[in-house]
Amino acid sequence: MASKPGERKLQILQTIAAMLEQPKGEKITTALLASRLDISEAALYRHFASKAQMFEGLIEFIEQTVFGLANKITSEEPGGLRQAEGIVAMLLGFAQKNRGMTRVLIGDALVNENERLQARINQFLDRLETTFKQSLRIAVTQGELDSNTDVGAHANVLLCYVIGRWQLFGKSGYTRDPMAQWPQQWAILSGH
Repeated sequence: MASKPGERKLQILQTIAAMLEQPKGEKITTALLASRLDISEAALYRHFASKAQMFEGLIEFIEQTVFGLANKITSEEPGGLRQAEGIVAMLLGFAQKNRGMTRVLIGDALVNENERLQARINQFLDRLETTFKQSLRIAVTQGELDSNTDVGAHANVLLCYVIGRWQLFGKSGYTRDPMAQWPQQWAILSGH
């Protein structure tokens, strides 16, 4: 039994993430999860009111991690284009290191789950696009990008690129490295 409050909760989330890392993973049910943890389903519900709440815990982890790293990049890197590059690279690296979380990000793990979970991922993606816009606006003011650049369109292309790389990684059973050809692709994405 977990000794500290929150320890079992974390263990449950880590187990879900590990189960999601299986390329041909079976649907995660509370019965399967409980058996992996060697506890009863009732014990799961002492920590989470529903399976949707368990997935919300994973999404919260993703949000805190990704936006914590994005904020670090934007505060440490003055160049707008370098900020955008750093954020894209971080997002690709996050998927590479957190395969199970990639299935949450691309929605695979959320199929047949509460629709508010996908809505939350959509909000997360909107926030990412806004973060890209901010960095690209800085790049325009610094002269790194042409003053006529449509930062909204450019930010959307960066977001679509990231989602596409996540999709290829997840749908390939984690064989298509999201960082493959990154330097060459960034040269195309940045127009440099």
